[in-house]
Amino acid sequence: MITVDRHRTRATRGSRSHRSSTPARTLLALGGAATLLALSACGAGGAGDGDAATGTIQWWTWDDKQAVSWGKCVEPFEQANPGIEVKVQQYAWDDYWTKLTAGFVAGNAPDTFMNHTSNYPEFVDQGQLLPLDDLIEESGYDVGQLGVGVDTWTYSDGATYGLPKDWATVGFFYDKAKLADAGLTEDDVQNMTWNPDDGGTFEKVVARLTVDENGVRGDEPGFDKENVATYGINSLGSNGINGQDTWANFASTTGWELGDKDSFPTTFRYEDERFVQTAKYLRGLGERGLSPVEGQFTLGPAEQLGTGSVAMVSGGSWYATTFFALDGVDVGIAPSVQGEDGQRAGLSNSNADSVWAGSKHPEAAFKWVAYMNSPECQDIAGADGTFFPSIDASMEKTQAALLDQGIDVTPYTQQFVDGTLFETPVFAGGQKMGSAISPLMEGYFTGQREDDVFAEMDELSREILAE
Repeated sequence: MITVDRHRTRATRGSRSHRSSTPARTLLALGGAATLLALSACGAGGAGDGDAATGTIQWWTWDDKQAVSWGKCVEPFEQANPGIEVKVQQYAWDDYWTKLTAGFVAGNAPDTFMNHTSNYPEFVDQGQLLPLDDLIEESGYDVGQLGVGVDTWTYSDGATYGLPKDWATVGFFYDKAKLADAGLTEDDVQNMTWNPDDGGTFEKVVARLTVDENGVRGDEPGFDKENVATYGINSLGSNGINGQDTWANFASTTGWELGDKDSFPTTFRYEDERFVQTAKYLRGLGERGLSPVEGQFTLGPAEQLGTGSVAMVSGGSWYATTFFALDGVDVGIAPSVQGEDGQRAGLSNSNADSVWAGSKHPEAAFKWVAYMNSPECQDIAGADGTFFPSIDASMEKTQAALLDQGIDVTPYTQQFVDGTLFETPVFAGGQKMGSAISPLMEGYFTGQREDDVFAEMDELSREILAE
């Protein structure tokens, strides 16, 4: 049985930091939507009688589309495991972590849930996550079939606290008609270069795509930056600790890395001159009228592209089906920018499924987690294209299914093949770090703070990481 409690969602992801050299994989788009049974607020996990290997278990996610996709695996799983019933619940990103934390405190958290790299170390330190190693060994689960994320979900104590289910990275979605109107070619956007001094060919593309209300383009004399009809790019500022959706893929082409170590860093290097120059350049796009200023639009990136407010937006692979569903817009995908050395540096991430340490049905919960992260389930769920599967063969089927829908995600997957993806560091205190750093980052990109903010952010990161 699948009972899905769906609440308003805001898709969000995170990331980490060492370079990836894993084998190629691929993606696919949200195909036919599954029919979900009644929307109900199920009771929390761990409830009910039964032994560890049977009973009713809950799985939570923050992604409404993935709730549908992974929900398609419930029926075949329950048929193969008649003593186990799975209930799926979905909450919007902010509500999700609030409810999960409250469940930990109250002792009624879900048995298993989709977990994020910026939160799981803190949960491990609190004793809320079950080490999966014994269950992996006893069940014979093949960890080797997972092409990404295994090292990241192995904590500093050497134990495994999640099976990585997916991967993702960021590129650009653009309006092909606006590209043609500007006299630009597909090659122009597929091979954009960038540097913090003059913006490279990226700036040339963005300026050309920008049009004021009199029809003057951003690279032409008389351009009116105060009255812009279509911006060349969406705002590329703010975006939390690591800037996955916006600045990360620019800053990292300079050789800058967020942490001073790949895992459990002692500082986030916001004061590094390479990051400072990147932030100045991106804020300058808004000041020059080539992008909206931070906070100018309340619409999300897809809506900005769909309404014609912008001609190109930075966006994650998980948005592919959303962008290609825009009415009246012929959408293309371009990879992230190339740095001065000709290399891209795309931020990636793998979410995972974890088991709550307080679950009354840990074995049953792990059976569900193992099934979700098997070729059988990932083939089913991946056919919707709402995520990139962590298993190579399933990823290939996902990409083929997306291509059948007219969505070519090669600009994303090629970065995986080329080994130009990287991950942000694993570190504890993610929620506290976000609460401290995000307002300062937003203050800079809205013009309320100036360059002194970077030293403050750096110092705050050191204090929090030292705790």
